[in-house]
Amino acid sequence: MPSTPTGLGRLAAWWRVASPYRLWIAAVVGLAALGAWAGPRLLLGPSVPIVEVIRRDFVQSVVASGRVEAPHRVSIGAQVIGTVKRIPVAEGQVVAAGQVLVELDAQEARAATAQADLLVTQGEARLRQLRELQVPMAEQAVRQAQVTLDNARAQLRRQGDLFKQGFIGQAALDDAQKLVDLAQSQWRTAQSQLASLRPGGSDQALASAALAQAVASADQARSRLRYTTIVAPVAGVLISRDVETGDVVQPGKTLMVLSPSGETQLVVQIDEKNLHLLKIGQLADASADAFADARFPARIVFINPGVDPQRGSVEVKLAVAQPPDYLTQDMTVSVDIRVAQRPQAVLVPSDALHDGGSARPWVLRVEGRHARRQAVQIGLRGGAWSEVLGGLQPGDRVVPTSVAEVGDGARLRAVPATASAST
Repeated sequence: MPSTPTGLGRLAAWWRVASPYRLWIAAVVGLAALGAWAGPRLLLGPSVPIVEVIRRDFVQSVVASGRVEAPHRVSIGAQVIGTVKRIPVAEGQVVAAGQVLVELDAQEARAATAQADLLVTQGEARLRQLRELQVPMAEQAVRQAQVTLDNARAQLRRQGDLFKQGFIGQAALDDAQKLVDLAQSQWRTAQSQLASLRPGGSDQALASAALAQAVASADQARSRLRYTTIVAPVAGVLISRDVETGDVVQPGKTLMVLSPSGETQLVVQIDEKNLHLLKIGQLADASADAFADARFPARIVFINPGVDPQRGSVEVKLAVAQPPDYLTQDMTVSVDIRVAQRPQAVLVPSDALHDGGSARPWVLRVEGRHARRQAVQIGLRGGAWSEVLGGLQPGDRVVPTSVAEVGDGARLRAVPATASAST
């Protein structure tokens, strides 16, 4: 009894019969596979990731980067020539107002101050001598001169009576008159000396001027002594130091630079095309590149009216009222300046806009299985989203500009942009 052929045997037998036609069979199978793969693409169009128009609150922002700067820096130097004796602070240290930064050798200044103080003491003693000794002596001399003058006048009157009675001659009368003239001259001299010793007099003025000069010299000497100790004029951070112990410093040379504490500023460069969006007082969110996850508020306080022709940018300064502790001078920062906001705005992804920078932007809107060109009116713009004022509604689907194979009127198979699209 003949054996029944197995399935494998039947296949082998069939292949022997069909072998003259195997090239045709392979071609038919290949065409069938190609049709199965390309048929939907040719008939229905490519599979295209699409994005959706949404409605939500929208904030337009301008992004920029820059650096941390204090509103001003204080250059600290010496006001007198001297040798540095001690530097009790280091670069980068936080210092308080009045804290000692540099000490100079003050031996010579102290000696000059002591000498000036002695001159003040001498001047004060001279004034006391005038008041306590010379003025009383001058007053006594005036009284004595007055008595002498009175006696001389009395003697002249007596001599005059005797002359009238003929008891004395003209010579005796003339002698009496001379005594009166002499006494009167001595009285005037005593009066002048007393007046010069009293307040407003020449001796008093000279003594007062000498004392004032001595006081001024003493003040100057004390100032020079104070200048040998250089202190921080305000609280802040020492951001640079260019002095060492033993250096001989000169007036006018910067020894240290101090960044004052208080309000900190961020200085950023904004593209000039965004200048019309900026206003004083606008708020911003800022972050230091070294601490990118930590954000802090800032506010625009200055917009430079000039444009940098080399970079095509505008310098903008933002104040940080409460800077975080980690924020230091010259640190790199990024800012998002909130220039406008719109509640419940209709938004389209910015990467779906064609000719977005022109006066007639448009999108490819999905209508059924086709892409149709749709003109749109754009309002606020900001990063990934742009506000739509006309032409689209929430829920409309649009084709991203990155899909170059789809044009106006083209067929397509829409898939969400987050899905992996197969073509």
